[in-house]
Amino acid sequence: MASTPDFASRDPLSPQFWDERFERDFTPWDRGGVPLALRRFVAASERPLTVLIPGCGSAHELALMCEAGWDAIAIDFSHEAVARARALAGPGGAPSWADRIVQADFFAYTPPRPLDLVYEQAFFCALPPARRSDVARRWAELLGQGGLLAGYFYFDDALKGPPFGITRAELDALLVPTFECIVDEAVEDSIPVFAGKERWMVWQRT
Repeated sequence: MASTPDFASRDPLSPQFWDERFERDFTPWDRGGVPLALRRFVAASERPLTVLIPGCGSAHELALMCEAGWDAIAIDFSHEAVARARALAGPGGAPSWADRIVQADFFAYTPPRPLDLVYEQAFFCALPPARRSDVARRWAELLGQGGLLAGYFYFDDALKGPPFGITRAELDALLVPTFECIVDEAVEDSIPVFAGKERWMVWQRT
């Protein structure tokens, strides 16, 4: 197994932490494509949704959503992540997808339209546990009653990260006051860093 490169930044709350990793193509959390549960979720939707993808990284999911007619915006506070996502979005013959990738701080960003869905993919587990309550609070602020928080949640009790795992009890304590879990499924196509430790979940804003 290849060793982890020596990076200057060790603070995942800093954009420089992620810039370095994207610059050096060290992205073991990147699935390299759209996962199966999301494909099924998009295909089963009865109508196009307005979506925010926080901490989008390479934003592989954006094209799928846009092709389905969804109003999706992907954000990341890392300049290098946004540059990579825009490069990936452009060659597909739809440069407008690149316009939907925005460099922004999740905690300060206000979407241009009310959201139906926030998509979670390796964003929550990228941040240290001390920020979890802030993330949960922002999810609740962004979604009105009936809105959905859907995606992949990483469960692990290891203290070191990222990815920073959480227990189901801890996640419930954060979300149950304002969300109800309506889907909880095993993941069939996990990549190695998440294998056996993630669930596809859909939470509905109450």
